[in-house]
Amino acid sequence: MTLPPRTGSSGSSRHTTSSRRAEAALVLFAKAPIAGQVKTRLCPPLTPDEAASLHGSFVLDSLERSKAAIQQQKLSLDRILACAPSAAHAFFKILGERHGVRLIDQVGDDLGARMDQAASTLFAEGYRRLLIVGTDLPSLPLSTYRDALAQLDRHPVVLGPALDGGYYLLGLTQPAPELFDRIPWSTAEALKATLARAEAAGLSVGQLQSWRDADTIEDLRFIIQEAKQDERRPKPQRQFSARTAGALQLIGQRLQARAQ
Repeated sequence: MTLPPRTGSSGSSRHTTSSRRAEAALVLFAKAPIAGQVKTRLCPPLTPDEAASLHGSFVLDSLERSKAAIQQQKLSLDRILACAPSAAHAFFKILGERHGVRLIDQVGDDLGARMDQAASTLFAEGYRRLLIVGTDLPSLPLSTYRDALAQLDRHPVVLGPALDGGYYLLGLTQPAPELFDRIPWSTAEALKATLARAEAAGLSVGQLQSWRDADTIEDLRFIIQEAKQDERRPKPQRQFSARTAGALQLIGQRLQARAQ
């Protein structure tokens, strides 16, 4: 994913320091679109460059759609982009400046450790509720964040189940390190194990609608068809950005040609 050069000379330090304004934080977990390091389960049939470009478009979608949800539904949410390998990567620095989003590093040896560290840090800053969300959900309804916050009024934990057995969203009202301990990440057992940890800790869990993230080639083929159907809707009702819809259309054509 290539972004045009930055304009101006200001750095991104203002996005990496605490600037809490809302009572809740939306933490978008993202990787820089580095070929060979993102969406590797899509390769082959995608090339590493194609997978990286698509991933970058998904990250941009997450920023744009989360901003739209916050504005349209008047949600009290600060957006924070949790970055890997580092918030200092040029991709993230440009996003921080263009989208006015705070950047933090992902710190930890696995996904659980990284989410636990982010949650501990942000609760210590004074946030009362957190939503941690992935960035490979190009058609996630804008109402998801509102629904998750509503669930947190009744439960200390909220999960958005992914169709592959993991979860795409985690909501918390307090630090909960036990939810990240010995979880088989990136497997079909991740959600089940997390629910068991919550039950053992006496934490009630609210669940959102299940959704599909773009982890496997089967997921991608489904999302390509979903984007085609989305094009038939009036523009104000479309879930996919024009950028991602175009990228998915091109990838779909390439996959079809390669299969011949």
